[in-house]
Amino acid sequence: MKRLPELSEEESYTIDELAALTRVPSRTIRFYQSKGALQAPEIRGRVAHYGPAHVERLALIGQLKDRGLRIKAIRDLVTRIDEGELSLEAWLGLQERLQSAWADDSPEVLSRESIEKRLDGKPPGFLGDLVRANVLVPQGEAYLVKSPGLLRVLLHLHDAGIDLDVALKAADMLRKHVAKMTRELADHFLAHAGDGFGRDGTSEGLESAFEELRPLGLEALRLVFGQEMQRVLRSYVESGRTAGITRKPRK
Repeated sequence: MKRLPELSEEESYTIDELAALTRVPSRTIRFYQSKGALQAPEIRGRVAHYGPAHVERLALIGQLKDRGLRIKAIRDLVTRIDEGELSLEAWLGLQERLQSAWADDSPEVLSRESIEKRLDGKPPGFLGDLVRANVLVPQGEAYLVKSPGLLRVLLHLHDAGIDLDVALKAADMLRKHVAKMTRELADHFLAHAGDGFGRDGTSEGLESAFEELRPLGLEALRLVFGQEMQRVLRSYVESGRTAGITRKPRK
């Protein structure tokens, strides 16, 4: 970690003064030091003295913790920053890009009238089924729609003849397998960061690679899903597995 310049009397603080100034408890300051996230103080006699760089670092640690980073990750990050390997601004820009939404599906609150309008033509009890499935969450005279996109898909599937419980089970299966797949893909891309993924190794290069991956990855998922579903259904037909399907007359 970078060595700090010698402090003057005017800009030095004892650990208690630093704690009062930054509102970070002294025990927490010592903890950050023990983990290597905070620079060591200057020792005069038997007293540790801290300076403006420590104030700035504590503020940065607080910001990074608010972003969900653990102390080990913070230590590694600030070490790279101190050694000139990484720009904080570039890293923050990359983090913002990585945490931005990949799907436009923010929760929304709709009035009961609006919900009933969307459910027009659905069988009795359908609203209650959506509530029990936690798709809709009652909030007084309104409902929180946790995933407007999922609700839209469920309604379309029901119109196509797919019951709600069947569609919800399919959604759970899809989420389970896609979650595992996306974790493996993200690990794969990060393992090749700067060496096959974002080839120049800069934050800007990685940001650009992930930005291009956003639409193309979703398109690739759609294509692979279509190809695999076609392959499976064809195998069902060829094996005779679909021979037992009977068509019921429409009422």
